[in-house]
Amino acid sequence: MRSGWYIMGKELENFETLFAAYLGVKYCVGLNSGLDALTLAVRALDIGTGDEVIVPANTYIASILGVTENGATPVLVEPDEYHGLDASKIEAVITPRTKAVLPVHLYGQSCDMKSICAIAEKHGLYVIEDCAQSHGATQNGQLTGTFGTIGCFSFYPTKPLGALGDSGAVVTNNPILADKLRKLRNYGSGVKYVNELEGVNSRLDEVQAALLQVGLKHLEEGNAYRKRIASRYLNEICNPRVQLPETRANCAHVYHIFAVLCPQRDALQQHLLDCGVKTQIHYPIPPHLQQCYARLGYGQGDFPISERYANEELSLPIYVGMPEEDVDQVIAAINSFEG
Repeated sequence: MRSGWYIMGKELENFETLFAAYLGVKYCVGLNSGLDALTLAVRALDIGTGDEVIVPANTYIASILGVTENGATPVLVEPDEYHGLDASKIEAVITPRTKAVLPVHLYGQSCDMKSICAIAEKHGLYVIEDCAQSHGATQNGQLTGTFGTIGCFSFYPTKPLGALGDSGAVVTNNPILADKLRKLRNYGSGVKYVNELEGVNSRLDEVQAALLQVGLKHLEEGNAYRKRIASRYLNEICNPRVQLPETRANCAHVYHIFAVLCPQRDALQQHLLDCGVKTQIHYPIPPHLQQCYARLGYGQGDFPISERYANEELSLPIYVGMPEEDVDQVIAAINSFEG
């Protein structure tokens, strides 16, 4: 703050360099939100009206908004048992208008990126990774955000790497895309008052960039903390009414969210609240049933797996610094649930 330089300065440059190095990619472009990361990623790839992007049907609305904000059409695909985009269902919905696949590493676990990238390469499609919840997650030792054409990150305060406000970033190994994204975030300008593109104002400010540099030093420590809590949940919760999350083979889950499924979800949530345990639901209304996307023509029953997840998912408390006695309380409360 004492520097007097608050936008597009050294702190941003330093964070971009450090985050790119952490991921092992060539370029990072800081933005003001995860949604802008998705929106500008789609725009940088010249995807727009008349084009289609394949997205999971069970994701948070931002993943869809990044597509429709550019005038493109989201094509929804059901998730697999790990809550990620089901790679086996992708080819059935590819058309001549399909330009990209947008897998979402939901809850902190990588999608089946080997299969998704193979399908994309076969059909000449871009891969845009939504890594808003998967900072530090891997598949076969490779970090999410590094598989596709562009990786999109959110640094919302609750994320594994969070700022003290909205912020985000895109990462890529393509120098042309990186340059285009830098211009798009800054009114379409690479040189002051020279506007090459129709851009936006989406700049990661210096204060947030400085804070994120500190947070990045502790990302692995925080992920390890949540993994320890998750390990206790997985080993000590033993209620047949509650389905625990599974981890895909060769994947390292960072447990941004510990999502369980329960057919009596609302009763379970109330039981836990009565036991002093507050929970959340991610996400109670799937995108295809949201009022804003009624124009897409989907209805109840069109995506039964996504709808089941929306009706049964419950997120248990899991955060860095969570006391062991609170973990004990959560486990005891769930194990005492009788439906």
